[in-house]
Amino acid sequence: MLLCPAASLTSRPNPDYIWGLIWGLRAYGWQIIDRKVQTAKAGKHSDGGNLYLIVSRTGSRKWVLRFTWRGNAKEMGLGSATAVPLADAREKAAAARRKVAQGLNPIEDRKSHGGMPTFGDMAHSVREALSVGFRSEIHKAQWKNTLETYAAPLWKKSVDSITTEDMLAVLKPIWSTKAETASRLRGRIEKVLDAAKAKGFRDGENPARWRGHLDHLLPKPSKLARGHYAAMAYEQVPAFVQNLRKEETTPAIALEFCILTAARSGEVLGARWTEIDLDKKIWTVPASRMKAGREHRVPLTAPAISILEQLDQMNREGLIFAASPNKPLSTTAMGKVLRRINIDNATVHGFRSSFRDWAGNVTNFPREVTETALAHVIGDKAEQAYRRRDALEKRRKLMEAWAGYCEPRQSANVVPMRGGKRS
Repeated sequence: MLLCPAASLTSRPNPDYIWGLIWGLRAYGWQIIDRKVQTAKAGKHSDGGNLYLIVSRTGSRKWVLRFTWRGNAKEMGLGSATAVPLADAREKAAAARRKVAQGLNPIEDRKSHGGMPTFGDMAHSVREALSVGFRSEIHKAQWKNTLETYAAPLWKKSVDSITTEDMLAVLKPIWSTKAETASRLRGRIEKVLDAAKAKGFRDGENPARWRGHLDHLLPKPSKLARGHYAAMAYEQVPAFVQNLRKEETTPAIALEFCILTAARSGEVLGARWTEIDLDKKIWTVPASRMKAGREHRVPLTAPAISILEQLDQMNREGLIFAASPNKPLSTTAMGKVLRRINIDNATVHGFRSSFRDWAGNVTNFPREVTETALAHVIGDKAEQAYRRRDALEKRRKLMEAWAGYCEPRQSANVVPMRGGKRS
């Protein structure tokens, strides 16, 4: 029982004391709610004034304000409870209630005043925030290119308006034909929409979520027939290289270098001059850019070195194959070269298969040497532990044989290479 020290039981209570007691109890109650934000179990928890803390079964926590607009119940997300403290949630709720009192729909008002970003705006923000942890500039560019190319219909939509139907419209056209790209696209869209929800721009479930949502509407990625990258028959590669050398563009030069080194396109597009040792004829690709996460040394043959020497001698810093200073070629640049010269039965990645087929059918080099040249992980963990060397000199002989095979057969005594310095 609480007693008023300024009055007896029969006298009238001191008003100042009563109001102080009320505000004290309210302050104490807020402390309890503050703790409850972090400890509340799954369900809906009221803070008063139609402000609710919603805790999902997975433990995610968000603020929701409920209000009535023109006879219809509405819910307005105010952000994730991990990002928006209780005091801020109350301020946002109070501001929204004032809008309602003024005859304004706070949800629509937030959109009309630029408070609601587009998917494109949010995608850019998320990419910049996550790029610190990306392995390379190429990975950062892939994030951007994938979303801009395949999620283009979402780009100008307000981030709170994207639905499951929108997701299906974006994913279905490529889900079976470009399974890996589609799967990565879905995951990236999910991250963007999760970030939008955390900032209070979205409510409800993420329409890009796979488990328990899209997995009921699309076939599992593991069930799709992925197939192989289209590859040019190795017998056609010398003639192709001859035609390729007629292309006076950086993407064409990069593609030839890619073929000669049997490297992945991302490794070539991200290649920097600091990775090249012309004296030892070695290109060292750092682990951060390798699929297997291991440093990979590539022996450089005479044609590959010729390509490097023909590039601008004054620009020995930064990227080797660049669209402009410090800006890599796009991930589709080399593929566009193939289309420009009417090659429709091959892909850039497929030249690695051409190399492997040539090595297996034409040469006597051991399979392990060929697989190491392709930077594939060989054997189980025990075998990998013993296989500490990368067979560089054996691979050098293999790559020299491949470079010789790729040279156009113009005459027995002439070995054509690119001539003249490139800038």
